[in-house]
Amino acid sequence: MAAKASEHAYLLNRKRAFQIDNLETTNTTNAPKRGIMMTDNTTLYDRPISEIDDEQLPVPQHRLHGAGHFLGLYGSEHVAATEFVIGAAFVAMGATIGDILIGLLIGNALAVLSFWLITAPIAVKTRLSLYSYLDNYMGALLPRLYNGANALIFIAISAAMITVSATAVRALFDIPPQIHPYPSDITFALIAASASMIAVSVAYFGFNVVAEFATICTPWLMVMFTAGGMVLIPSLNDTLTGHTSLASFTDFIDLAGATVFTGINAQGEPGIGLFEVIGFAWAANTFAHFGLVDMALLRYARKSVYGLCTATGMMFGHYIAWISAALMGAATASVMKLNVAVVSPGDVAYYALGATGFVIVVIAGWTTANPNLYRAGLAAQAVFPTVSRQKITLMVGAVVVVGSCFPFIYRSILPILAYAGLVLVPVGGIVFAEQQIFSRIGMKPNWHRLKGAKDNMPALITWGACLIFGFALNAINIIPFVYLFLPTWALSILLYTFLAKQAGAGEHYPDAEKREADFNQRIVEHHKELAQTETYNPVTDTTTLSKLIKVVWIVIGLLVPAVLAWRVLFNSPDLYAYHDNRELFYQTTIWCTLIYFAFAWWGLQRSKKFSKRQSV
Repeated sequence: MAAKASEHAYLLNRKRAFQIDNLETTNTTNAPKRGIMMTDNTTLYDRPISEIDDEQLPVPQHRLHGAGHFLGLYGSEHVAATEFVIGAAFVAMGATIGDILIGLLIGNALAVLSFWLITAPIAVKTRLSLYSYLDNYMGALLPRLYNGANALIFIAISAAMITVSATAVRALFDIPPQIHPYPSDITFALIAASASMIAVSVAYFGFNVVAEFATICTPWLMVMFTAGGMVLIPSLNDTLTGHTSLASFTDFIDLAGATVFTGINAQGEPGIGLFEVIGFAWAANTFAHFGLVDMALLRYARKSVYGLCTATGMMFGHYIAWISAALMGAATASVMKLNVAVVSPGDVAYYALGATGFVIVVIAGWTTANPNLYRAGLAAQAVFPTVSRQKITLMVGAVVVVGSCFPFIYRSILPILAYAGLVLVPVGGIVFAEQQIFSRIGMKPNWHRLKGAKDNMPALITWGACLIFGFALNAINIIPFVYLFLPTWALSILLYTFLAKQAGAGEHYPDAEKREADFNQRIVEHHKELAQTETYNPVTDTTTLSKLIKVVWIVIGLLVPAVLAWRVLFNSPDLYAYHDNRELFYQTTIWCTLIYFAFAWWGLQRSKKFSKRQSV
């Protein structure tokens, strides 16, 4: 059982964006486990708890984590290849530097509050992932439709990330920039398709190695995103003032306002304002907070206040990294004499980081695409439960292979994320109504299971009506599309509460409620038994060699590039010194990167072996 507890701890540390826990849990008995919803004549309440899949049961108390766990988890999840695209998108949309600094701060703060006040309380209260919650309380049809929508969203995200990786490889083969929505060079399409097939193969066979590799990427990605912006600031300043050095933060504001965030969009017209910047930052993760997808992660939190730990992801990945990526994108566009909207992430990373830029784009894209492709396969399997996960992954992968060849997908990542929220947020509103409102007005949160109906028709009607409502609002353009999730979410709460009341949510089901109480007590007893056998106590490897390995990857892999980037920014009094310092940064950083990954991977494997030996 210790191995199973270790698995849960490990899965919760899996990196990347829009993550969920692995839905394929490892069983410790030979008997097949099944979910809450029975498909035979055996009722839920008659089955032994041990025969129900762990994913369908609340997380037991002994598997919960503290604040430090979530600070690291969200910091790693929200630094990805998409930051190159989103940062450049704000430049192309014509935001001003003041709107960016203030708007991104407010928008990301609202996202953190949404995680804290909306997602975390429901996750801690139910201890279920959203997917398990829907299976348990929403009948058969809604979960299947919801997973279908998830599959399409994950396919789009996977395709976008693979295209991002392909833009880095493009330069190695001297392929011209892909400025059109479609591939204008057959070699680029072949590269993207080949990268997709590698990702599909990894997802097909499982991606434990990739997931482990991704966990060590986070500190390096943070340093490189910050360093890239620092390295290009002197170049931008030289184009504006003829000087490479900045005297104060005010100089930086003037520089960014004149060369990057000018307030003029790609069409030469006045761009978006503060209100839109706030909305984009808030809406980028609506499916995770208002849509409750991150219940899968926060169900492991000891307290709902740990929802504030999402600030590590929002304030670095969605604030510092977006601004830094915008600086890099604008500088690269100036050199290539292209519109920033069509400059590829590969070009941006190469110009900012040299050869290391190829590595950052390929790694950030690949480690984001793989788990999302895997999730797409799992979601699609929920829609077609009779098809094996491997076969459905291949089917999903075929769509990703085709989609990755089209650059317009990755360039549309911000709208994709916003519209994904519009599709998924109503389901979050339905669950919010059940868990936070129903009991306060005398209605049963689990009324559908108590009633024993096959499908939750109020939920289905609500979701359909909200989709029509949201996209109709978008069509008539009353409010910016990034804010459409707010009225749509509010409507889902009101409509579902009304329809559920009519369908029996306010009635009493004494016999079913008694069986439900007994069932919940059996879960409590089962968790007590598990707590006695699952003894996952992580042991820190304090051997001298492991300490030395850690020192090497921290000092050489992280500190040296950071110091060199600092030198480029603050110790380049003229253009000649700047080019010398930048070239030293380029030449040294690629070797620091290789050393970082070699030693970080070595240290991770030693730590795993050490913990395994200690647990025997």
